Amino acid sequence: MKMKKAFLILIMLCMLPWMSADAATSDYLILQDIGIYKLSKPEKFFPGEPPMGGPVTSDDAGVLSGASHFLDHADKTYTVMYLGGGSYPSPTVKVTRHAGVDSDTWLLHEVETSFRDSENLEVRPDEDARIRIINNNKIFFYSGGVVGYRWLRNNVVVDIEYSNLSGPKSEPIGVVHAYLAKFPSTITITDAELKASAHNVQWIKDEMERRLWLCDKWLMQLQLGKATQTDTLEELVKHMTVFLNYRQKYYGDKAADDIAALNTALRASDGTTIKNKLTAYKTWWSAYKGKRIRL
Repeated sequence: MKMKKAFLILIMLCMLPWMSADAATSDYLILQDIGIYKLSKPEKFFPGEPPMGGPVTSDDAGVLSGASHFLDHADKTYTVMYLGGGSYPSPTVKVTRHAGVDSDTWLLHEVETSFRDSENLEVRPDEDARIRIINNNKIFFYSGGVVGYRWLRNNVVVDIEYSNLSGPKSEPIGVVHAYLAKFPSTITITDAELKASAHNVQWIKDEMERRLWLCDKWLMQLQLGKATQTDTLEELVKHMTVFLNYRQKYYGDKAADDIAALNTALRASDGTTIKNKLTAYKTWWSAYKGKRIRL
């Protein structure tokens, strides 16, 4: 009897990770059919997608990979697909939970980054992007070959996408409604505000501020022994280069000489010069961030 009881306890202990993973998954994903949309099986996923339900600790911060989201914490992305068929698309849903303490203060800014051609320093929202109101929730919406809905619920990012490349398809609005009911949007900005000059100016300044903040975060990771000197210096130069390019375009300060000096220091692993440059840019920013800029 004792052996049987011990065996049952061992089985339960082995099952605990699965039980906890399932519970966490259902907190983030809807693991059942939604109207005509059928919950897909794991083998139906696009190659490279995580198994249904995740969770996957993401090295690219889920949908925020293009924003240089700082990973000093464990972001978890849960992914699932719902199968439509015929004129109905098969939307993929990604729900990413961010637990980055102060990193989360930049989430809305980073979500918005994906709707701007920030690589070319064009900060106005893309023509195909806008704020849309669905069931009294404000969300980012974009259309074209790929159609998507993206929003925040505090520190959770919800992303729903489907392909329109083979021709226009009916919106998977039932899936969007279901996830908005599960994660009501905390976005408050309107479409008019998103596209206003005042907001674009503020976005530029926030991005410049965030790049210097990222430099400080990397230096802290280095001090804590959680990042290498090589990785840290590469990241510092990358973020300072972005800062300098914005400064050149919107404040008129030429960037070429500074960028060349940073890259020379990087090749020489000259951390002192790179850190001194960072200090100088932070001092400059404190003096000029309140100044007017022209779009």
